[in-house]
Parts: sequence; structure tokens; C-alpha cells
Amino acid sequence: MKSAYELAMERLSKATPTIKLTDRQKKRLADLESKYAAKIAERELALKDEIASAAGAGDGEKFDQLEKQLVFERKKLQAELDEKKEEIRQVKR
Repeated sequence: MKSAYELAMERLSKATPTIKLTDRQKKRLADLESKYAAKIAERELALKDEIASAAGAGDGEKFDQLEKQLVFERKKLQAELDEKKEEIRQVKR
């Protein structure tokens, strides 16, 4: 007899079959991950310096604006990454 977990996993695999990736696709995905991790880190460093100086100057409005900008840029870069990864996954092998 199968557990509820096993049954749920079977249903899930039928609904969304696992996609097999080629070695080339895996390498391209890893390269993208690395590239976007660097982009995100670069933006975080640049904005964190500005955020720290705004906090030190007591400029709450600028501080809030920079915090929002940091969140927006992170989300934007993550969305770009996800889109490019999906393009790679959709390429026929």
C-alpha cells in the first residue's frame, strides 16, 4: 500500500513530467546562475553603500527610496534570470 505522499508524488509527476536536460543546457543554466548572482551582488553592494550613507545622514526618505529600489532591482534581475532559464529549458535537444 502506498502512502499519501507517494500517491501525491505520482499525481504530480503525471501532471508535470520531468524534463531531462542535456549537459550543454545544464552548463548554460549554471553559467546564467553565476552571472546573475554576480549582477545581484554588484547592485546590492552599490545600493547598500548609498543606503548606509543615507542612514548615517538621517535622511529617512532617501533611505526608504533606496531600500525599495534594491528590492525592485533584485526582483527584476531574478525575473530576467527565470525568463532566460525557461528559454534554455524550452530549446529542443
